[in-house]
Amino acid sequence: MSLTATAKRNAIATASRCLKRSLPSVVAARRTVSTKPYPEFIKLNWFENAFLAVGSGLVALANPRRGDMVATLAETTAGPSLPRLRDIMLKSEEGRQILKERPRINTHTVDMEALDKMPEGSFGKSYVTWLHRCGVTPDTRAPVQYIEDPELAYVMQRYRECHDFYHAIVNMPVSVEYEVAVKAFEFANLGIPMTGLGAALGPLRTTGERRRRLMTEFMPWALRCGSSARSLITVYWEKRWDQNIEDMKREFGIWDPPAPKWRLKPLKEAELAAAKRKQMEEATKATL
Repeated sequence: MSLTATAKRNAIATASRCLKRSLPSVVAARRTVSTKPYPEFIKLNWFENAFLAVGSGLVALANPRRGDMVATLAETTAGPSLPRLRDIMLKSEEGRQILKERPRINTHTVDMEALDKMPEGSFGKSYVTWLHRCGVTPDTRAPVQYIEDPELAYVMQRYRECHDFYHAIVNMPVSVEYEVAVKAFEFANLGIPMTGLGAALGPLRTTGERRRRLMTEFMPWALRCGSSARSLITVYWEKRWDQNIEDMKREFGIWDPPAPKWRLKPLKEAELAAAKRKQMEEATKATL
């Protein structure tokens, strides 16, 4: 056999071995494509996706409190980040259980009163205390609409609904500079493009001492801590309510950020969401 023929055979064998090694990940990335889209799904062509990505990005930059625009930006720019996060979850026992059970986080699925009665220092107590202190609620998370694969749509929904857990475990408020720091932490930890855009452009909305602290203290912490910590998409937070929050941080490889400054007056998000929920319940009763 000639040297050329031998070289060709070796190259083919090498390529075959590489293909076999990569095949499981390819299959995993495509395993739910043929499933039926969920009811909320809205199909977009490439132009519509690009238009929504640019438009939602501009609106979100101008007004970061437009949660609907932040959500749209996350979905239209997600790209390959969601299959990668799904594969990370599949490699984790907790992650696989999350994908199997698909839990949701809101005041209907989580007993907030029970969490409030938990011991000081527990994750559940720390989480509900953070919600009260910030005046926010998990009920305002928008449903995913623009991601076709139902499993990948759930991964995005899971990230979205776990966002407040990341705030709570590092005890970070929801002011602009701290939200930017958490976005940088999430980008380093999860790699979702929207979080990177928020971390890169968010500082433009700060000035003076706030910007200085953000860039010199919080951003370095966020990038170092986020990149070295366990991938938080694999954490089944709802099964850890009674765990000591300091023990959780050590387990995940998270350390505290520089001390933030808390606003004296909390946001009205929780109050407005409760009023809207009551209005919807009354409207439902009226139609029965």
